[in-house]
Amino acid sequence: MKKIYLGLLVAFVTLFTSCKFTENIYINDDGTGKVSFTMDGSELMDMMGEEMAKEDEKVIDSTISFKELFKEKRDSISKLSAEEQEKLKRLEAFTMRMLMNPKEKKMEMDLYADFESVNELQDMFAAMNTAGSMDKNKKSSAGGGVNPMSSLNSDGVTTTNYSFKNNVFSRNVAILDQTKLDSVYQNLGQAKMMFAASSYTLKYHFPKKIKSVSLENAVISEDGKSFTAELNFMEYLQNPETLNVEVKLEK
Repeated sequence: MKKIYLGLLVAFVTLFTSCKFTENIYINDDGTGKVSFTMDGSELMDMMGEEMAKEDEKVIDSTISFKELFKEKRDSISKLSAEEQEKLKRLEAFTMRMLMNPKEKKMEMDLYADFESVNELQDMFAAMNTAGSMDKNKKSSAGGGVNPMSSLNSDGVTTTNYSFKNNVFSRNVAILDQTKLDSVYQNLGQAKMMFAASSYTLKYHFPKKIKSVSLENAVISEDGKSFTAELNFMEYLQNPETLNVEVKLEK
């Protein structure tokens, strides 16, 4: 029965449920900070949690340090191609936490890392793609890896750059190859149904009050030091430049 529910889990995530993807950035006074990419699939647990609880499905709450994992697997990794090793290296700074609790109807994933400078921020899509495609033997009905985000390979398609200087923060996505971007969208397959009902949200936190945000739909917090901006995930896939943003802080 456990295998049946895990199978349904993959099917529902791929076909019918919506997820909330959030990109969080926290910047300290000295320019250091933390970045995290979260995926909330609790809507699935809301539908299936009670049945899974009846079957005594165990709570999964695990944390993985990719740096430690790669250290343990260094012999196997050394046999990979230079290109594959480089992809894995992107994840070394990241830690991933996965939570699935049927009774509390929670299903969450959080990929996070600390940074010394905003310029060190990595493209979260590229990192998520690497995490989602690590086990190439597992396939979903969407035709990609178990992680639906593995369909969103941004290598050679887009590039994301962040900068923070003179009290101005910017996030800039540039499309490198429009043809490849269109192909990524066309090849999403059944995952389109999930992404069409999903959202992508920016949540950025700064050490000073915000003077202005270039995104029209940005909502600034009461303390004036953070903002939130949400977009339909499918819209973001079709035009990643939609969430380009410039934030000016008070001096």
